[in-house]
Amino acid sequence: MFSTLKLFQVPCPDARTCIRPNCLFSHNSSIPTPPGLSIPIEQPTTTQPPPPRPSTSSTIPAKRPLSTPSSPNEPPRKNLKVAPNRAVPTPQQPTSGPPVLRINAAASFVPLPVRQALLKTLYDHFVVLYDDIPGISTSLASEHALRQEQEIYDKSNKQSYRVAIIQCCAAIKRRPTPDSTSHSSVGTEAEVLARAEAQKTRKSLRLTRNHLEHLILSRAELETWGFIVEIPFGIGGDKPSIENELSTCDRCRKAVLVKRREEAEECIYHWGKPISRVVSGQRVRVHRCCGKQAPDDEGCASGPHVFYENKPEDLHARHAFSYLKSPPSASTVLDVASVDCEMVYTTGGMRVARVSVVDGNGDPVFDELVTMDEGVHIIDFNTRFSGITEEEYGKAVLSLSAIREALDRLIDRDTILIGHGLDNDLNTLRIIHHNNVDTSIIFKHSAGPPYRKALRDLAREHLGISIQNGGGSVGHSSLEDCIATLDLVKWYITSPNSHKT
Repeated sequence: MFSTLKLFQVPCPDARTCIRPNCLFSHNSSIPTPPGLSIPIEQPTTTQPPPPRPSTSSTIPAKRPLSTPSSPNEPPRKNLKVAPNRAVPTPQQPTSGPPVLRINAAASFVPLPVRQALLKTLYDHFVVLYDDIPGISTSLASEHALRQEQEIYDKSNKQSYRVAIIQCCAAIKRRPTPDSTSHSSVGTEAEVLARAEAQKTRKSLRLTRNHLEHLILSRAELETWGFIVEIPFGIGGDKPSIENELSTCDRCRKAVLVKRREEAEECIYHWGKPISRVVSGQRVRVHRCCGKQAPDDEGCASGPHVFYENKPEDLHARHAFSYLKSPPSASTVLDVASVDCEMVYTTGGMRVARVSVVDGNGDPVFDELVTMDEGVHIIDFNTRFSGITEEEYGKAVLSLSAIREALDRLIDRDTILIGHGLDNDLNTLRIIHHNNVDTSIIFKHSAGPPYRKALRDLAREHLGISIQNGGGSVGHSSLEDCIATLDLVKWYITSPNSHKT
């Protein structure tokens, strides 16, 4: 390519050691060597090392090179940043308003917009159904609409899904309107059906001694829970009333003279017991009736001063205790019975004013009002809790002694009596009995003895029913409480999870 005339005036890089016969470069030593090209390279400062990059799940290191770099000065490959490898938190369902499906659209055999639209339809029907439930109708409708849609989706295919939703909406419209969250109409179709089936099973079950023997309280348990197991000392019924004597008011805790209703002084009190609540991050005790912080001396209700006795000898002096009769040779009495009483305040303490009894099947066999003994006057009908009004009490014809004679034809010493807080019922009936089953003891309170769960709470939790909702106008019903108590025992026996209560 080039001639050998030495015209390529570039010094030979090998100089004297060149062994090429026709070297293109010049071997003339008088040609100056061209200056070297110096390219400045910016070096990292060593005075302050850069802060280490935090290690996060959002940065993935680059793969290692297949071969080691030939120079230690070769800069490392850059790390590849990718989207954060974490699940995006799903927004919580709103507590009220139409619910929103949070599902993977690709995994649904029904298009998501279709499901969302039909979910809204279900929600609208639940809102109308729950309109009479105060405070939480929309939030409850949202929760149940989501569960109902999922129930239908799990049982349907692409062709039957829409029809199943329409049929469910029609069924919801046919339900009775509930007035509380424990009403039988509250819930999804599957929940309502399961509740109805359980109620049907309980109704068909007749409790017998074989069902209940393991639940009968021992004598030690009876004494622990306040049952009177022996007839108290003294003459029974020798002092039925303590009118015009000093006693402590059961409402305001003041010392007052016991007076009959038309003469009693006015008492300002709280009818609801103090309960614990969290207010502004702190746990405080407030009155259940009005929400005022306890203790509060002002009160929220008014009525006469009343008194309550629980000492066995005092109760025996007002009306004598006695045992149930021994079973006759040919007996038609019940082997199992559920008992409940309603009480009123009198000049002889708290006395029974209504007695209700149902058999082991839950059928009523006795329900009577009770007149007071001679010399005993009613101070307060306690309608808020007893459900007994002055007008209704005017129909009473049987005294407690007559009631006891009638009960002797239905129950005896061998009868297993079921009740909730049964010690109170037996005490006010002045009955000594040892074969007892008490749901307030079976269903244990988390705080342990002597605390007990309320019957209405147990009925709502385990039976899905609402009782004792009459308030000041109607109050409780001893017959309703009898049946609820019996059904709780049936639930306990038949439920596989009852041992956890």
